[in-house]
Amino acid sequence: MKEPCVYILASQPYGTLYIGVTSNLIGRLMQHRTDAIPGFTSRYAVHCLVRYEACDTMEQAITREKQLKRWHRQWKINLIESDNPHWVDLAIGLGLPPLGQNGPPDGC
Repeated sequence: MKEPCVYILASQPYGTLYIGVTSNLIGRLMQHRTDAIPGFTSRYAVHCLVRYEACDTMEQAITREKQLKRWHRQWKINLIESDNPHWVDLAIGLGLPPLGQNGPPDGC
């Protein structure tokens, strides 16, 4: 199912953050988790989905992504913790398997 959204990945709780936009969240998460595309997320092991927001259009998703990228780090952390205080890997709830053997099965 394709739906425009903006998402935030983390390397671990309070770790490195990545903000992205996509119209295929599951497909994009699989790319991040398998390091299929070399870049920031593969270099810093940023694979845990800690927040995502569905948007009506890709234009809205891109606008929201740009807004979040301008935010101070603490504002981003506050946003994540407003809905996900324990930094649970939300990808599991979307049907993806847990990340690796390090740490709790449903956390980052």
